[in-house]
Amino acid sequence: MWLTLAFASAALLGFYDAAKKKALTGNAVLPVLLLNTLFSTLIFLPAILSSELRLGWFDGTLLAAEPGSAHAHALVLVKSAIVLVSWIFGYFGMKHLPITIVGPINATRPVMVLVGAMLLFGERLNAWQWAGVSLALVSLFLLSRSSRREGVDFVHNLWILFVALGAVTGAVSGLYDKFIMSRLDPVFVQSWYNLYQLAMMAVVVGIVWWPRRKTTTPLRWSWAIPLISIFLSLADFAYLFALREPDAMISVVSMIRRGSVVVSFLCGAVLFRERNLRSKAVDLAFILLGMACLWIGSK
Repeated sequence: MWLTLAFASAALLGFYDAAKKKALTGNAVLPVLLLNTLFSTLIFLPAILSSELRLGWFDGTLLAAEPGSAHAHALVLVKSAIVLVSWIFGYFGMKHLPITIVGPINATRPVMVLVGAMLLFGERLNAWQWAGVSLALVSLFLLSRSSRREGVDFVHNLWILFVALGAVTGAVSGLYDKFIMSRLDPVFVQSWYNLYQLAMMAVVVGIVWWPRRKTTTPLRWSWAIPLISIFLSLADFAYLFALREPDAMISVVSMIRRGSVVVSFLCGAVLFRERNLRSKAVDLAFILLGMACLWIGSK
């Protein structure tokens, strides 16, 4: 079941990336991220009210949750901070780079998760899974070569660095998720971490963007902004429930979720008319082959 949930999460993440690219094009990054956290909070606000006020609105459903202790809230607060840092870097990178470059870079995130999972949780991969990880590394090398045709130098490009930093902090978040999801309810985690992120992002926007709003990139409304929250909330919902299963391997779940690059790549080709697709398709083929190896190794 956890593999099915992981693949569902991957597909939803692909649509999330496409909505994010659309919303960020010619738009201010920080307020878009603030609105994302706002809409995500509103989606799960009924679950918070039901559990904290013991209203029983969702008893017997997947949205049922119990109130958390102070320690549980502290754990979720840490997750919120880690994810928000990853998003800030990732959003800026997504705005300034083609989605067909950002997606494959993010697809290598599970390699970092793998190393952490082996060190922290004692996870071990079989030969098929190692083959999948190796193919992902090959795809990153090929992507660094093909991206030069678009004037994107992996070594000296600031936005590549931002995407890389977003991927690193995202990998840290994945490892932390494995740790807390064995202790906390998925609905409690998702609902409260959205709320905490909204508070943190409001402070960031108030300090960094709002005083300079008349001299910097303005905020423009786009219907892609609420779609970011909808796709992300559904993707995270499936992801957290996958990690709750005792036999779920964070290294495998994280790699499968990066299969979202398939959807985002197609959106980049069809919706955004991005260039150099043939060589990028080769990179994508290596990633898909890596996903297949992971699937076989997890059966």
